[in-house]
Amino acid sequence: MSAPTQTPPHPASRGGVDIRLPWWALAMPTLAFVVLLALILNPADAHAASGDPLVTQFLERVQQLIAR
Repeated sequence: MSAPTQTPPHPASRGGVDIRLPWWALAMPTLAFVVLLALILNPADAHAASGDPLVTQFLERVQQLIAR
């Protein structure tokens, strides 16, 4: 009685993968980046909630370091 033989798997195609993204997959991260960049460049438009003074001092120090 002979044992069944396994056929080798088909080799993967060597061509490139064709992946197409919808338009919003690039537009949404770009829009978020532009909005965050605008807030960094003009922090007067960002209305932060009053919070812990330590956090406020830290954020002011980060802003000073970036401005240099």
